[in-house]
Amino acid sequence: MRFYIGYDPIEHEAAMVAQKTLAKVSGCESEFLMSVKLQSQGLLYRPVHDRYDIVSNAPMSTDFANSRFLVPLLCQEQWAFYSDCDVVFYEDPRRMLAEIKGDCAVYVVKHDYTPRAATKMGMVPQTKYPRKNWSSVMLFNCLHPANQRLSIRDVNERPGRDLHAFYWLADDEIGALDSRWNYLVREQPSLYGTTGVAHFTLGGPWLPGWVQEGREGDNAWLEAAKSVGVR
Repeated sequence: MRFYIGYDPIEHEAAMVAQKTLAKVSGCESEFLMSVKLQSQGLLYRPVHDRYDIVSNAPMSTDFANSRFLVPLLCQEQWAFYSDCDVVFYEDPRRMLAEIKGDCAVYVVKHDYTPRAATKMGMVPQTKYPRKNWSSVMLFNCLHPANQRLSIRDVNERPGRDLHAFYWLADDEIGALDSRWNYLVREQPSLYGTTGVAHFTLGGPWLPGWVQEGREGDNAWLEAAKSVGVR
């Protein structure tokens, strides 16, 4: 399995914690999805101005908002794992392979919720769309024929809302992961120590100007950062 993590220069510290906690629980290396590198390779050419996605006619909350969908094209193996950078790993994601059912093109935690906050990390407006947060942690079966419908052109020229809704897949081609693989900190009830991947979707102490108010999850992220030598 190959591992990919979204990368945004503003969230460098979070990305390092994600990468290092993944290595800690799995012993596996991971690759950052860096826009500059992908652009130099001719894989990413979406027009963006000041973090505004021209194709989607909407702001981008992260630099990797749409580049994540290049993963099935980048991976030269059957299985590829992707996660946003604002996560902490507590379990080896390879355990997913023993848990999944069927033969699907992608597996995700199928969240069914409406964000409570009006803004997310960095005070970016919180957008609401179908299958919200499904694409923040994904296990791709890269050799599944359904993923051949997704092209480099699609990733660059389709609105982000279509990509995040997995428009190229039928419903039965999207498999379900156990909820612990994408636990939304401060958006869902605690999983009481059974978290595989903790996702700090509303932000955390790595963000500039983050006010330390003892918010739920802050200490957990700080402890993780300390444990892998990032802080």
